[in-house]
Amino acid sequence: KSVIFLFMYGGPSHIDTFDYKPQMIGMDGKTIDVKTFGRGGKRSRGRIVEPRWKFQQYGDCGKWVSSLFPNVARHVDDMAFIHSMTADSPIHGSAMFMMNSGRVLSGSPSLGSWATYGLGTANQNLPGYVVMLDRKGGPINGAKNWSSGYMPASYEGTHFKTEGEPVLDLAPPAHMSGGIQRDLIDSIQRANRRHASTRSGSADLDARIASYELAYGMQATASEAVELDKENEYTKKLYGLDDPATKDFGKRCLLTRRLVERGVRFIQVYSGGAHNDDNWDAHGDLEKNHNHHAGATDRPIAGLLQDLKDRGLLDETLVIWGGEFGRQPTAEYTKGSGRDHNSYGFTMWMAGGGIKGGVSIGATDEIGS
Repeated sequence: KSVIFLFMYGGPSHIDTFDYKPQMIGMDGKTIDVKTFGRGGKRSRGRIVEPRWKFQQYGDCGKWVSSLFPNVARHVDDMAFIHSMTADSPIHGSAMFMMNSGRVLSGSPSLGSWATYGLGTANQNLPGYVVMLDRKGGPINGAKNWSSGYMPASYEGTHFKTEGEPVLDLAPPAHMSGGIQRDLIDSIQRANRRHASTRSGSADLDARIASYELAYGMQATASEAVELDKENEYTKKLYGLDDPATKDFGKRCLLTRRLVERGVRFIQVYSGGAHNDDNWDAHGDLEKNHNHHAGATDRPIAGLLQDLKDRGLLDETLVIWGGEFGRQPTAEYTKGSGRDHNSYGFTMWMAGGGIKGGVSIGATDEIGS
């Protein structure tokens, strides 16, 4: 009934998270022949960066997961791992378009647009497609990533915030109290419908008419949805709202569950801000970067999976985790542990939505290249 896409913007390293490569142990610093293609172009040799975190087996399925995700790892029996992901571009902008719409160029409908188009709406007072960004900014190309493309504008994503008004200009101005606002909207809608009846191809105008009604209904419903203080202390702690390191992403995950309960079809939650230092794009210090971002997301994601399961929502909610590509097994620079982009092979996982848990599908080579 719903889809949650946890988007790790910047490209998390698959071989340091969920794609266990024991053959790499002992290879650290060794220069080998390996073809790579990242922002630094195509190369044929590189210095191995051994995985920086220990792996151990979890669950009845015995899935190997790194110490970056100890909380998520407890849910591996409910998760399906796809290790054979590829992308057509190793560059953030075009790879983001491909992951969101299936095309490396902008202009096609995003996944959330297709989901809401196919499933329809389950709540007349909330958007069918919601996007929540990192507090440090949105991804490259911004709103084009959640565009409805050539489909009607009513299917594009709506940006939600977890604090204050969830949508800009949501509250009506003071002079619009009582029935004044409703009367004004009705007058505008009558004029719009008359206009629409005299022309063909009025998709944009139809979307505008629908958006007025949605906005009016959202004034009460959306504000109630973001009232996270109504949750009990156990739930807040489950999502990590008691820890400054996990609070921000945890609030977005908690709001995600509340939106699923209220019939929102597709919710995309971004981890990673606008700049390299603020997202998973670990070109320099791999350990500092991934410790920070995994530390901010591991507990909230595990909390979301557990909460959905406890409430009987996981079977009807598909949860997706991943970024626009992975990272190379070799170092980008002569010194340090940073990895360049890798679109030749990377990992994503899914949980819920009727998928078979405890399985791993596909594979990369022995060094994850």
